[in-house]
Amino acid sequence: MGRKPLKKTSGQSKRKKQRLQTVRGMRDILPVEQPYWQKLKKVVDKVAADYNYNRLEFPIVENVELFERGTGKDTDIVDKEMFKFKTKGGENVCLRPEGTPSVIRAYLQHGMNSQPKPVKLFYRGPMFRYDRPQEGRYREFFQFGFEAIGEKDAILDAQMIQMAMRIFKSLKIKNVSLHLNSIGCEECRPSYNKLLISYLKNRKKSLCMDCKRRLKTNPLRILDCKEEKCMQVVRQAPQTVDHLCSSCKKHFTSLLEYLDEIEVPYLLKPQLVRGLDYYTKTVFEFFAEDDEGRQSALGGGGRYDYLVEVLGGPATPAVGFACGMDRIVNLMKENNLLPQAEQSPKIYLAQLGDLAKKKSLKIFEELERAGIMVAESFGRGNLRTQLRQANKIKAEIVLIIGQREALDGSVILKDMNSGGQEVLPADKIIKEVKKRLKKNAELLKKHEKKTRRKK
Repeated sequence: MGRKPLKKTSGQSKRKKQRLQTVRGMRDILPVEQPYWQKLKKVVDKVAADYNYNRLEFPIVENVELFERGTGKDTDIVDKEMFKFKTKGGENVCLRPEGTPSVIRAYLQHGMNSQPKPVKLFYRGPMFRYDRPQEGRYREFFQFGFEAIGEKDAILDAQMIQMAMRIFKSLKIKNVSLHLNSIGCEECRPSYNKLLISYLKNRKKSLCMDCKRRLKTNPLRILDCKEEKCMQVVRQAPQTVDHLCSSCKKHFTSLLEYLDEIEVPYLLKPQLVRGLDYYTKTVFEFFAEDDEGRQSALGGGGRYDYLVEVLGGPATPAVGFACGMDRIVNLMKENNLLPQAEQSPKIYLAQLGDLAKKKSLKIFEELERAGIMVAESFGRGNLRTQLRQANKIKAEIVLIIGQREALDGSVILKDMNSGGQEVLPADKIIKEVKKRLKKNAELLKKHEKKTRRKK
C-alpha cells in the first residue's frame, strides 16, 4: 500500500491563500494614473530645457554623512526620518531623503565646479523618509528639483520662483501663493539668534519637547514648528527681516524688485525658515488654495551659500527649489486637470494563423518606421475579437493578414468608416495607408469647418 498524502494544516492553508501586498508606506502607481505623471514630467522637462537646466541623476543609496553634514544632524529628516542601514562592508548608508546634498556631492565629485557659472542642474525621482504614513503621504515619494550653483545675484532666486510658477501654470493649477522670507547669513544670524534665544527662554515652558531641545541646537527652527502652542509663542518673536545685515537686506530688496518686475505676487512670512540647516538669505514656499480656503504645500526652496563649502568644496553661492510630485499629481486629479489625450493609432493590424503572425511583425515594423502609429493584438487569433478591439480604439483602417495573404504577399485593407475592403500587395500598403489617412484628415477638417459655420 502507498503512503497516504499528508493533510494540509490550517496554518499552511492560510499561508498559501495569503496575498502579498506592498510594504507599509509604499504604493504602486497604476496605469490609470500614469497620464498625470507623464504630463508632469513633460512639463518639468520642458521648463528645464527652456531655462537651460541639465538633468542630473544620482544614486538612491548615499552615505549617511552626506546628509548629516549637508541637511543637518538636528533636522527631523536626519534625526528621525532617514532609512539608515549598514552594508556588509560596514558602511553607514541611507536611502536618499532629499536631493540638494546629492546634487552638490555630484557637482564636487565630477569637477563641475570648473564649469562656467552658474551651473544649472535639475533632477526628478524617488526620495525616502521613514515617517509615519498618513493619508496621501508615503515613505517613498517623488520630487523634482532645480539647482543653480555659483551665482550670488538675487536674479537667480527670482528665476527659481518664476520657473516653479510656470510649471504650476502649465499644469493649470490655480490659486498658487508664494510665501517669502529672508533668514540672513553668517554675519547677521548669530546676533539674531541671541535675540531669539533670549525671547524664547522666557517662554520655554510653553514650548514642545522638540523645541526645548532645539533651543540649544538650532533655535531658528523653532519658528518652523507646527505645534499649535509653539506657533502661538513665535507669533510675537523678533522677525529675521528686521535684523538683516546690509548685504542681506540689499539681496532681499533686489529679489522683491525682480518679483515685482515679473509680476509675481508674494506674501512676506516672518516665521518661514524652512526645516533644513543649509538655508541662508532667501527662503520660500508654494501653496495651492482650494475653494474652501484650505492650503496644500507644493514645495519650496531658497538660497544655500555655504553648503558647497560644508561638503568640502570652495565657498560657492547657490540657490534651488524642490516640489513634491505626489502632491501635484493628487491636486491634478482632485481638480480634474486631465492631461490632453495622446494621439491614438488610426491603423490596426489583425492577423490569423502562425505564418500571418510572422508576416505581421515585418509589416508592423515597416509602418512604425514610416511614422505611422499602429495597434495590434498579436496574441489573439480570433478575427472578430481583433475587429472589436479596432472599433474600441476608433481605428480608421484595419489591415488583415490571413494564411492566403501571408503566402501570396498581400494584405486586406478594410475601411472602418465605409465598411469596404480590398486586397493590396504588401509592398504598396504604406503608400496606400498614407494616402487614405491624408484624405480622411482633409474630410474631417472640412466637416469641422462646416460645423463651426453653422454655430
